[in-house]
Amino acid sequence: MGSERDAPAADRDADAGPPAVDLAGVSKHYDGTVAVEDVDLRIREGEFFTLVGPSGCGKTTTLRLIAGFEAPTEGRIRFGGRDVSGVPPEERNVGVVFQNYALFPHMTVGENVGYGLRFSEPPGGASRAERVRDLLDLVDLSGTADRDPESLSGGQQQRVAMARALAPGPDLLLLDEPMSALDARLRERLRLQVREIQRELGITTVYVTHDQEEALSVSDRVAVMRGGTPEQVAPPRSVYRRPASRFVAEFVGDNNVFEGVVAGTDDESAGGGTDSPARTVLVDIGGETLRVAVDEREDAATGTPGPGDRVTFCVRPQHLRVGRAENGLRATVASAEFLGETTRVHLDCDGRDLVVRAEDPLDGTVVVGFDPEDAHVIDVGD
Repeated sequence: MGSERDAPAADRDADAGPPAVDLAGVSKHYDGTVAVEDVDLRIREGEFFTLVGPSGCGKTTTLRLIAGFEAPTEGRIRFGGRDVSGVPPEERNVGVVFQNYALFPHMTVGENVGYGLRFSEPPGGASRAERVRDLLDLVDLSGTADRDPESLSGGQQQRVAMARALAPGPDLLLLDEPMSALDARLRERLRLQVREIQRELGITTVYVTHDQEEALSVSDRVAVMRGGTPEQVAPPRSVYRRPASRFVAEFVGDNNVFEGVVAGTDDESAGGGTDSPARTVLVDIGGETLRVAVDEREDAATGTPGPGDRVTFCVRPQHLRVGRAENGLRATVASAEFLGETTRVHLDCDGRDLVVRAEDPLDGTVVVGFDPEDAHVIDVGD
């Protein structure tokens, strides 16, 4: 993966390789309604790139624009430097797997896979039968060519649809929420298999999902969409650890977001001495003063906030430690959810909702605190 330092909606580590897909200023409007707005994305050759976001954020429309099922209202789409904005889907050499798989019930599994070759000959000089057999082997469905698709499980049907999309040897594979209808355990198993197939073939893949965990687990990079525009584009660890906005912080996993005013600085407590890029600021969040470390190398987009600046920062639930006095906050247990390995505990801290992960049940009033280095500054304002 590329660098994990990123600015909001930046795509800086896309420059590490030639773009297989380049969206420049792409917008899509429907009768005055904005579905996608001024999207700039560069997707590298062989990359597994995921569009993630809530319903209506524009991720599926963006995928359809790449596939050619929709034409952009504004902007250009290029494959390997070639403008394909007016090229029909069947001439773009893309494979698409839809949410509902769209298998033909009157065809066998083998005929469904072979249908993907209707516009082209099998790659590599293989026969149609050989291509179908090889792809069924690839997706772990050997011996099913003569079966009825409706006799297969949902996960098996998903893999048949993927084999059909791969049949003509596309340059680009597009997956539109292909696992949303499957149960959680099957989704977890299949997403790993999809990732393995993608790596084995080295095919550039654009994946659409609303599931943040799915996006983080399989992707080289993730674009978190909001209101038709990428809010942040970065490797999964960056998106999770260093969200570029409050929306990303709250959408991708549980998070605790604080707002306050800088009351002063405490440079020495951040470690590294006066020459260190790490600085600690004292933030008044309304009667409580918390210490927040800021690393100027990693937080160049926000910089180090000064006295009087308003700041927004976040702390992940696993970094709030029960019984810790440093940066301590008193809170009352409101509810708890047992998740197996941990318990998600919801706290009421003077009207502020907090979430903490704990191994043991909590009750009554507790004190939770965090290391200054475990806080991440999202925004700085006057």
